[in-house]
Amino acid sequence: MSSPRIRRATDTREMERTRDDLITTGYSVKSNGENSTLLTNAGWGTLGTHIIVFLLTAWWTFLIGNLIYAVYAHSKGDEVLIKVEAAAVV
Repeated sequence: MSSPRIRRATDTREMERTRDDLITTGYSVKSNGENSTLLTNAGWGTLGTHIIVFLLTAWWTFLIGNLIYAVYAHSKGDEVLIKVEAAAVV
């Protein structure tokens, strides 16, 4: 899996708001720390793509094409790391 996208927050309150927004859009919390949260959105692929794969390969793969696509889509799920940035002391 590729490295996660990083979202920076100025404080824990902003980190929690960002986390809640991402959870609302379908992400789930993979790990949660004091100053960071890792979220993932690993689905099993879109219905439209499953239908296309089914129509193109079902008759000779016995639905194994759909299974391979689902595993591939799940392994390539999007990850977001939300980090609290320490304020610079001047």
